[in-house]
Amino acid sequence: MAGVLLCRDKRGAGSRGSGLALRSSTGHLAGKRRDPPMTLIDDAASVRENAYAPYSGFKVGAALRSASGNVFVGCNVENVAYPEGTCAEAGAIAAMVAAGETRFEEVAVIADSPEPVPPCGGCRQKLKEFAAPGARIFMATTGGARQEMSVDALLPGAFGRDHMV
Repeated sequence: MAGVLLCRDKRGAGSRGSGLALRSSTGHLAGKRRDPPMTLIDDAASVRENAYAPYSGFKVGAALRSASGNVFVGCNVENVAYPEGTCAEAGAIAAMVAAGETRFEEVAVIADSPEPVPPCGGCRQKLKEFAAPGARIFMATTGGARQEMSVDALLPGAFGRDHMV
């Protein structure tokens, strides 16, 4: 499915179902817009169902709202060669960048666990790279537990562009 993204446009043009739509990088389908953060958590929960996790059985979904208001989603995709898998957060970021956007304001991550699961170290760095100033992260469980913090608090002392001379 090269060139196809899961996205919900900020304008909220009509669409059926979950409000998520397939769109090509040049096409434009949209879905309904709801209020954050529940919208992002719902979108993350929806895409989590598509996760490919035959080895761990641990499915994760992520949804982020770009600075322009569009929503992009991703789910974890495992591989028998474990290091070759993709995290949900990285998938959502890749969809956003493929659509030509590079900043997000909010991100939600959901997993089936007793407590909200924070992103792994690599995803924390990836999130920091694309986070708008003041960006928030909402971590949730399928059972309804939630935790919220800033992306800055998630990765204090992050490596950034300012470190490169």
